[in-house]
Amino acid sequence: MERLQKIIAKAGITSRRKAEELIKEGKIQVDGITIKEMGYIVEKGSIVTYEGKILSTENKVYFLLNKPKKVLSSVSDDRGRTTVVDLIDTSERIYPVGRLDYDTTGALLLTNDGDFSNALTHPRYHLKKLYEVKCDGILSNQDVKALETGIELDGVMTIPTQVVIVKKDLTRKETDFTITLVEGKNRQIKRMVESLGLSVIKLHRARFGFIEVKDLREGEYRVLKESELTQLIQLAKEGKME
Repeated sequence: MERLQKIIAKAGITSRRKAEELIKEGKIQVDGITIKEMGYIVEKGSIVTYEGKILSTENKVYFLLNKPKKVLSSVSDDRGRTTVVDLIDTSERIYPVGRLDYDTTGALLLTNDGDFSNALTHPRYHLKKLYEVKCDGILSNQDVKALETGIELDGVMTIPTQVVIVKKDLTRKETDFTITLVEGKNRQIKRMVESLGLSVIKLHRARFGFIEVKDLREGEYRVLKESELTQLIQLAKEGKME
């Protein structure tokens, strides 16, 4: 439950003080009934409208989760498997911003703000994501160049990336490296590595834009700060990462 003027202000229509004027003028309806009462409490699930437009009564929330393995990046699962939403303690109906594979760990944002989610996932924004990868086999200089310049997936070349070799284990024949993507095709990193005749052993998204999960254990989450929200959207629009 929430006061009517607060809902109006949160919807971005006007300030809370001017929201009171709209109520006095009879311009606000709750479940089809015009409300002129100051301090009116709106029940959860009620529909608030202004000039025919439905105003959201949801409290916008934003979480950063360090996603563990064997957790689905979805709201629910008909097979009863654990989803990322199950790990967040909130009464709001949240959903993941994009997705990480079932066996991939790392930074995943969850929210109930559709505009925010779209700003971070729309292909034209090119928000950078840094992944830590372990693959079987030793990446050659030619392999690195192929990953960086682009690999054809589904008939389309991937956008150029940045690859940094962290470690080459010649005994175990494994390579640790980081790769920075500005797009998010389905299983993109795994498919890019597979095109080289190798396979991914471990995949972790360490950074989403400038947001890192190094201070969160797998399965832990925190609320994003207001300054982080503003900066994320700005970076998405500029297409760059600090």
